[in-house]
This record gives sequence, structure tokens and C-alpha cells, in this order.
Amino acid sequence: MNALGIINFEDNTVEIDGLGEYRPVPAMVFMGRYRIIDIMLSNMTNSGINSVQVYCKEKPRNLIEHLGSGQRYNINSKRGKLRVLYGEKMFSSLVYNTDIENFRLNMQYIERDPNPYVVIAPSYFVYPIDFTTVLKQHLDTNADVTVLYTSTNEAKTSFLNCDTVTVDKEKKITAFGKNRGNTKNRLISLEAYVMSKSLFIDLIEKAANTSSLYWFKDILADSVESLNIRGYQVRGYVACLNTLEEYYRNCMELKHPGISAQLFKADWPIYTQTSDTCPTHFSREGTAKDSVIANGCMIEGEVSGSILGRNVKIERGAIVHNCIIIGENVIGKNVHLENVVVDKYAEVKNIDKLVGTYTEPVYVKRRDRI
Repeated sequence: MNALGIINFEDNTVEIDGLGEYRPVPAMVFMGRYRIIDIMLSNMTNSGINSVQVYCKEKPRNLIEHLGSGQRYNINSKRGKLRVLYGEKMFSSLVYNTDIENFRLNMQYIERDPNPYVVIAPSYFVYPIDFTTVLKQHLDTNADVTVLYTSTNEAKTSFLNCDTVTVDKEKKITAFGKNRGNTKNRLISLEAYVMSKSLFIDLIEKAANTSSLYWFKDILADSVESLNIRGYQVRGYVACLNTLEEYYRNCMELKHPGISAQLFKADWPIYTQTSDTCPTHFSREGTAKDSVIANGCMIEGEVSGSILGRNVKIERGAIVHNCIIIGENVIGKNVHLENVVVDKYAEVKNIDKLVGTYTEPVYVKRRDRI
């Protein structure tokens, strides 16, 4: 596929409390063994995109360590390259740390890429997509820009603060808006775009000359009348991980085989960094049901409806129900956890019970001792 892949970072409306204090959203653990970025990066490489740029807003270390050279994502270094890019300058205020400014700071890598088209998408929208079909529609319709969107009837509770689109009968986008949760049915922009590289560069410069606070989606919204912007509807599974509550809810739903099969497909692999730790071990008293458990765990207690990352120890008598345990954790003897997100390296040993709700899970911070 003759396109440069760009995985963009999220704007300030995306805030996953707690988890976001220690790593960028793309580097957050997802379903025990993956990182959030693995989904979109795998979409691009499965689509034949060999040159990928990953933009990071802040805290790039975890992301750089996880992605490595890109070989584990089936990126052939002889034909392409994976770059992790970020603005190498201090911003006087966080509001100036926009995607437009980061594109400009790394323009040399965009201009030097030989591909004539660009595919741009953030990682916090999670869905399977073959970008070759999107590019084909883009060319067939003679569009200037193709915008990916999805239809939802849960807009009052999900996709809050996401951009929306208005589409006419010919799939031409006539307006962009914002989902404030006032209407049940909305068309949600996935902030994923296909266009020529030359137009992409022109829009970056136009945005920079318009406002120092502009994001790429802002200049697109300004251009609906001057450009032929077409919509491409993504059908099937789409999740938006823009808050801790939505991160928790979507992970809990993906435990169910019927839902997870829509994202994790045998013919559409999700690549990630592998770990050579031993398989999970169960003691005679240890049980697990309706759960997703990564390798390296020790289960001596009772686990149900939960997601356990790598190297988690559940000690004898502990009950873990509807929880996300990120990894490298210890849940002590006779501790009862329910609707809790436990961040990496935290240990919960010195309390009897910690209970949240499905809509408001409790968060235990990284390296904490409770």
C-alpha cells in the first residue's frame, strides 16, 4: 500500500485518570497482554503500510520501549520504517502541544517519505480496519479527504466529547460537531483520515497560519466547503477509550468471546511485544472463570470476570471479581477486590475489602501499597 501511516496522539478531551499519569494513552496495557497502540499499528501493517510514524504527546519512554524497531509488528526495515516522534521543544503551555505543531516540528520526516498518500489515525479508537479498502474508496470517489466514522445509538453514554459528522446522501461530509450526550443516535468521527501527502502538508501549514492552538481536525472542519471530504463508515466493533470509566467498561465487555471475536480475528492478527515468562500456575485452591489471564501469573485465590496482566500473584483466600490488574501485582491473602483497576507494581495486602462500581471503578495507583 503506497501510503505513509501516521498514528496521531489524542487531544485534551481524552483523559484516562490515574493510568495517564504514568504513560501516554497508546502505551497503556490493554486486555492483559497488549498495549492500546497495538490495535491501530497492526491495522496499518496488516494493510500493507510499511512506513509508520507514531506521534507521542508526552512521556515517550514506555512507548519507545514497547515498539522497539517495529520488527515485531511485521515492518520490514528494508522496505519501510517505524519512527516514534514527538516535539523536541518546551511548550510555554500544554495548550500549544497540538498535533499540528508536532507535525511541523517533524516535517522533514513527512516530506522525505516517498509514499504519495497518508493514512492518519489515533490509537484511542479501537477497531479492526483494512485501510486498503478505504484508500480504494478514496480514489474511486475522487475525494480530497476521506474521514472514517461510525454510527452509534449509545451517544448519550459513550463517545462523549468525540467529534461528530453530518453526511449527505452521497457520503459527503457537510459539517463536523461535538457529541455532548444530548442525542442517542450520532455519527462519530474516528479522527482517521486518508488524503494525498501534498494536501496533508498544505493543511498543516494552513492550520498553523490560522491559529497556534489549531488541531488537524479543526482545519478539516474549516474546509468542508472548499474540499471534497467524503465519509467511510466503519461497521462492526468500535470502542473509544477516552476515560477511565470507558477503558474499564470496554475491557470488561471484551472478555465475552462473542464481542472479542469482532476485534481479535484469526485472519487479522494483533501484534505486540512478547514475553518469555512461564505459563500461569494454579494452586489446588486457585480458580478462575470468565476471565482473561496473561502468562506468568500465580493464582491461589478466586478470580472471576477479571483481566490479569503478566506476573500477577493472587494469594490464598483472595477474591478478585470484575477487576483489571495491570501487571506485576500482588493481591494479598483474604483480600476482596471488586470493580477495581490496579496499576502496575501495586500491592494490595493490608485491607480486607476494596469495592467500586461498574460505572465508577476504584483506581489503585502505580507502585502503591494498600
